[in-house]
Amino acid sequence: MNSKYNKLELCWPGKDIEVKPEPRVLIEDPEKSYGEANTENMLIHADNLLALKALEQKFNGKIKCIYIDPPYNTGNAFEHYDDGLEHSTWLNLMKPRLELLHKLLANDGSMWISIDDDESHYLKVFCDEIFGRKNFVNNVIWEKKYSPQNDAKWLSDSHDHILVYAKNKEVWRPNLLPRTEEMDSRYKNYDNDSRGIWKSSDLSVKTYNAKTDYEITTPTGRIVNPPAGYCWRVSKERLNELINDNRIWFGKDGSNVPSIKRFLSDVKEGSVSKTIWYRTEVGDNQEAKKETKEFNSESVFTTPKPERLIQRIIQLASSEGDIVLDSFLGSGTTAGVANKMNRKWIGIELGEHCNTHCLPRMKLVCEGTDQGGISKAVGWKGGGGFKFYGLAPSLLNKDKYNQWVINPDYNAQLLAAAMARHEGFTYSPNESIVWKYC
Repeated sequence: MNSKYNKLELCWPGKDIEVKPEPRVLIEDPEKSYGEANTENMLIHADNLLALKALEQKFNGKIKCIYIDPPYNTGNAFEHYDDGLEHSTWLNLMKPRLELLHKLLANDGSMWISIDDDESHYLKVFCDEIFGRKNFVNNVIWEKKYSPQNDAKWLSDSHDHILVYAKNKEVWRPNLLPRTEEMDSRYKNYDNDSRGIWKSSDLSVKTYNAKTDYEITTPTGRIVNPPAGYCWRVSKERLNELINDNRIWFGKDGSNVPSIKRFLSDVKEGSVSKTIWYRTEVGDNQEAKKETKEFNSESVFTTPKPERLIQRIIQLASSEGDIVLDSFLGSGTTAGVANKMNRKWIGIELGEHCNTHCLPRMKLVCEGTDQGGISKAVGWKGGGGFKFYGLAPSLLNKDKYNQWVINPDYNAQLLAAAMARHEGFTYSPNESIVWKYC
């Protein structure tokens, strides 16, 4: 407990050290940019802390959906990530990045973080500090494996966590998930009602109210009462209205306990998401690795996420045209799925797999030749594009006399852009405006 602020706080060595990343300038590499010339999508090859700082001025409060899949700090050595950082070091890595991501998030936006048991509970407490505990939405459980690991020393882990936070929970609401054929198959039309198919719903409720505890006479004359301790959902007057509107079902012979008819045409266009996501619904690790092999079979990414998993997150958290950001882009799954779902996207990746995985993957997506993952489900035929960016070098370097000087790699235009960024302005020269001096 932090008595000064009278609140719970997660503390660790180095937390109080303030990190102030330099506001660098993003520089496009036209040779690696691809697709539509006027695209707003961004693939950034850079340290994500510096890249997020570079995005801050233009995108603060504008990102609708942020998904990140940071290194899990499991103690394992992965080919594409150093995933064996000491606990406090890992938290120090995450702190400034989460703070910047929180600034970038729109007021009606949400953030989704994949993590496993090793750091999930620490991360939850720390995110409560950044977002405010009241803005915690849910902890989603994703079933990532089908078979148990027989070589597990203790229990075979079969799930990951996805922590969900809203920038402002009072404002943010998730979208509905599309209805499935299985859901619709529960609706029938036993009495050939002209309003279409329906399913019966219980007329009794457990919250007792003596005013709605009464006898009902069925069409065959049978007297029925609600179960012991229960009452009916509606008053006598409302029941008669529903009967007259043919919205009460007494069974085919007219003697069953009454139920309410719920028409498919009256229900929501989608369904509310649950917090347990099964592999049959959103894919698993095996499916994800199969997807990544399609664009790089020589160096299969170690910890990819299936496209169906990211699709669900983007469905719940954004609409077409919204901006989706992933600052731990990995093999490029988030960018690929966002593009196929007609979202704008920003992907940041430091490792060389930005070139070996993300770049070729996104070219295939834009071409429409990537028909894996969710492509067939969404009818993806290609389109869109992206601009490829790197970061300008640091503005200041030390010379041979150990004095800070302006980096000689900076030309006049880059220097003007960097200085404007440092002062909180945007460098936007206009060739139609010419200054003349007398």
